[in-house]
Amino acid sequence: MIEVEGFTKSYDGLAAVSDLSFAVQAGEILGLVGPNGAGKTTTLRAIAGILRPTRGRITVAGHELEREPVAAKLALAYVPDTPHPYDLLTVGEHLRFTALAYRIEDSEARAGPLLAELELLEKRDALASTLSRGMQQKLAIACAFLREPRAILLDEPLTGLDPRGIRDMRESIRRRAGAGAAILISSHLLELVEKLCHRVLILHRGARLALGTLDEIRAAAAIHRDATLEEAFFAITERGPSPPS
Repeated sequence: MIEVEGFTKSYDGLAAVSDLSFAVQAGEILGLVGPNGAGKTTTLRAIAGILRPTRGRITVAGHELEREPVAAKLALAYVPDTPHPYDLLTVGEHLRFTALAYRIEDSEARAGPLLAELELLEKRDALASTLSRGMQQKLAIACAFLREPRAILLDEPLTGLDPRGIRDMRESIRRRAGAGAAILISSHLLELVEKLCHRVLILHRGARLALGTLDEIRAAAAIHRDATLEEAFFAITERGPSPPS
């Protein structure tokens, strides 16, 4: 559903991400983790079509982003780490605007249950400018989920949420994957990634250090089989890339 092949993004000759390849299948949740500056957000923005790769190919739902940008973007929803809602629109108006922009015919039937699921129903008529940081995050995710996209990119989706909101958001994400969406999550919350994701991709200085299930990540870290993702993450990132053979 999401395919990244040889993705490289350079700025003034300096590679932010170098020769990165991976795929996310339908129904899969892939966790994207790494230290600050590892290239996580650059990768997400490139898949979303916001940044143009220096080299490489990105395909979403069978549509190559370079050749079929509109079709690729219609199949995908991207929620950045900092939501930017329209201050003078209400929660309900954001969903109606999204429905008009993407020509969603049954948006009203979808909106009510979605707002209830994300605990926004009582805020339906509230202006976005009056919402807390966590509520703005939920609003951005509601607009993404309203479209029922085939691929979903989430950059730090739990920022600003309280413990109940975190639990409910995990279930909402699992529900979309269960319905067949391919989901790519970037987060510094390694415990969340460990509980939620089927596989994990570790980036460091723009390079892929490890990709696989938690057991495969442990093996790559040469660490004991009961190690947490956090333990494996530090073992791998502190060791750095393997030298070329």
